[in-house]
Amino acid sequence: MTKKILISIVIILATYLAFWPVEVEPVAWQAPKNEGYTGAFSQNQQLSQLQRIELDGDVGPEDYALAQDGKIYFALLNGDIKYLDKNGQIHPWVNTGGRPLGIEFDYAGNLIVADAYIGLLSVAADGKISQLVTEVDGVAVNYADDVDVAKNGMIYFSDASTKFHAKDYGTYGASLLDINEHGGHGRLIEYNPKTKISTVLAQDINFANGVALSHDEKHVLFNETGSYRVLRLALTGEQRGTLDVLIDNLPGFPDNIARGTNGVYWLGLVSPRSKPLDMLSNSPQLRKVVQRLPAFMRPKAQHFGHIVAINDQGEVVFNLQDPLGMYGHTTGALEVGDKLYISSLHETALAVTSNVNIKPGQVVEAHNTEM
Repeated sequence: MTKKILISIVIILATYLAFWPVEVEPVAWQAPKNEGYTGAFSQNQQLSQLQRIELDGDVGPEDYALAQDGKIYFALLNGDIKYLDKNGQIHPWVNTGGRPLGIEFDYAGNLIVADAYIGLLSVAADGKISQLVTEVDGVAVNYADDVDVAKNGMIYFSDASTKFHAKDYGTYGASLLDINEHGGHGRLIEYNPKTKISTVLAQDINFANGVALSHDEKHVLFNETGSYRVLRLALTGEQRGTLDVLIDNLPGFPDNIARGTNGVYWLGLVSPRSKPLDMLSNSPQLRKVVQRLPAFMRPKAQHFGHIVAINDQGEVVFNLQDPLGMYGHTTGALEVGDKLYISSLHETALAVTSNVNIKPGQVVEAHNTEM
């Protein structure tokens, strides 16, 4: 190869990396310093001995919902929603035709589904599927992500990204684009099933993800995945609409959040944070260059297992990890009696705790997360 040809190749590559159009228009921000796996997040192996329940080819049990009869329902990448009976047997139920993510039963026995491709759905006991919400304020729900249901029937769900449609890029691909851009395209939505009116409660969120009502239902908690934090929004009284940060500067990307017993909320960290993304947080043009690199060279989720539980003060009560990634890309946990059922974005099995003793009534000393 002659020197002239080599120079030409370098010029072409440099031009490509500098000017080739990409989907993202990154926004400058300052990522908080990553304290890593220290303090309340000190590394351990408490999730390394999970029991796997293989799915025979199915992928991505992203969320669970516990039915009144004790069956555990879960959502899969191919659009299936299946359930696990009390004998540990898996049964088919429905296919939404999209990608169901967050699922939760309402108090009438309908399964409410945040389907990333379709919107907010309701599935009756007989399997009949109804669309509840596909757009709010004239803006399509492009990435319905997680959902929770109040005792009064009100439904709260997240639209992770109004810009990067999950159906166009896939749920994982769209999340990578939105998090790289950090453009605040996510929103939290309240849906009233009686009036069929949807209201945006919070917007400009950097990938709005997991949703859980507080134990007293006076607040709704939701994860801002792209900013490594859990936010809390007041639902009642004069404080309605007030937003505050419950816990910040997490060592990973928060995905789902769910109520547990004794005032805790189970939070899944789907991957450790990306050092390149943090380093380039204030350099939008360089993040655009990163997007032009081949996919295998860009930041991506790491195969690491991590589930934490926090309380209403934002303190870490449980910190359960699997650094070896025996069950990785953990999205959340469902507490059933003295067991935890762990969900995952990419795994081919369900997972159940066999070495973590979670007992109703258990009192655990909380660890303050302030550094």
